[in-house]
Amino acid sequence: MALNLLPKGTGRRRAIDKVAELRRDLSLALSQMHAAGDEIALLQQDLAVARGMQAEAEEIVVQQQAEIDDLAAERDQWMAETLALKARFAAQLAAEANTHRIDVPPMVRDTTAIEDQATGPIDVRPLWDARGIRPVTDPGRI
Repeated sequence: MALNLLPKGTGRRRAIDKVAELRRDLSLALSQMHAAGDEIALLQQDLAVARGMQAEAEEIVVQQQAEIDDLAAERDQWMAETLALKARFAAQLAAEANTHRIDVPPMVRDTTAIEDQATGPIDVRPLWDARGIRPVTDPGRI
C-alpha cells in the first residue's frame, strides 16, 4: 500500500484553478492600477489648484511690498519736512512753551503723624568747628 501525499485531482484541474487565481490577481491589480490612476489625477488637480493659489499669493506679496516701499518713501519725506519745520520754528516753539508753562506748587509734606515729623537740620561741619576748638598750627606749642 502506497501513501500518496499529493492531493488528488488531475493536472488539468490544477492548471484551471491556477489560471482562475491568476485572473483574479490580474483583475485586482488592474482595479488597483485604475484607482491609483484616479488618485494621481486628483492629486495633479490639487497640485494645479495649489500652484494657482501660490501664484495669487506671490502677486499679493509683490503688491504689498510695493505699497510698503511707497509708504516708506512717503514717511521719509514727511520726516524730512517735519525736521525742517522744527528747525525753522524752534525759537517760536520754545517761547510759546515758556509763556504757557505749567507751574506746580512745591509739595508740602503732612507731618501730623509722629513718624512723619521732620527732623532738625544735621550739623555737617568739621569736628573742631562744631566743638569750638582750632587745630594746632604751631608745632612748638605741644
